[in-house]
Amino acid sequence: MWVGLAVAVALVLYLLASLLFPERF
Repeated sequence: MWVGLAVAVALVLYLLASLLFPERF
C-alpha cells in the first residue's frame, strides 16, 4: 500500500514540477 502512495506522491510532485519549471521538461 505504501508503494502505491509513494508512486502517487512522486507523480504529483513531477506534475507540479513540470508546471512550475516547464523549461526543464
